[in-house]
Amino acid sequence: MIIQKLQDAIADIDALVALTSSDIEDIKLANHQKLGDRLAQKEALISSFERKKALLNTELIKLTLSNDGKSIEEILSGDEADVLTLFKEKLTNLKSINRDYAKFVVTISEFYNSLIDKMFTLDGNGYEKNKLAPATIFAVSA
Repeated sequence: MIIQKLQDAIADIDALVALTSSDIEDIKLANHQKLGDRLAQKEALISSFERKKALLNTELIKLTLSNDGKSIEEILSGDEADVLTLFKEKLTNLKSINRDYAKFVVTISEFYNSLIDKMFTLDGNGYEKNKLAPATIFAVSA
């Protein structure tokens, strides 16, 4: 029972890693449309993983409560412990890929924000709503 839940969660993690890796490659190639196309799929996978992880947590809590004083490693069989170790490794890999993805996203975001700041300035004194005004590079003199 636990092995199946772990394997189901691992399948979601593997799919998320594959999609995120594809996102990183598409960011490098500036294929931004493909990123948007995969967004719904990633959101569904994240929801699926969260549900599976919650079921797994419930199952592990039941096991620990029924085996007073024993750690998870002592309770699980050898196969279950191996799959749990694989699950942890996959999670670590997902975290690493997400960190790389975040670096790209932040870099691109900062680039676009700086580009917008150079193209437009904000008019206002801080107490009223700021309005975008064309920067001087867009001003035309006749």
